[in-house]
Amino acid sequence: SYRLELPRELRKRGIHNVFHASLLRVHEPNDDRLFPGRMETQVFDLEDKDNEWAIDKLVSHKGEREGAIFEAIWKLGDHTWVPYSTIAHLDVLKAYLEALGVDR
Repeated sequence: SYRLELPRELRKRGIHNVFHASLLRVHEPNDDRLFPGRMETQVFDLEDKDNEWAIDKLVSHKGEREGAIFEAIWKLGDHTWVPYSTIAHLDVLKAYLEALGVDR
């Protein structure tokens, strides 16, 4: 197994930094035309609370509690993953959790 130094954005998304040698490959940059929405820069920092209008809905999540990340569909149709810490104040998160029957 190998321990890699990952960018802060990937660690924030919950990606573990230890990989078995059989999983490692030579890095090839993402082709956004073939695989849209998979660039590390597409995990948005939403520190500005005025960005609430941009997320249409949340459709899934990975992880638990404050470590969770959520798949967001933006009003323009893009799909990205956003960390809980940046959307905790948004009404769209409240609606998503209510639909799941989760009390905050």
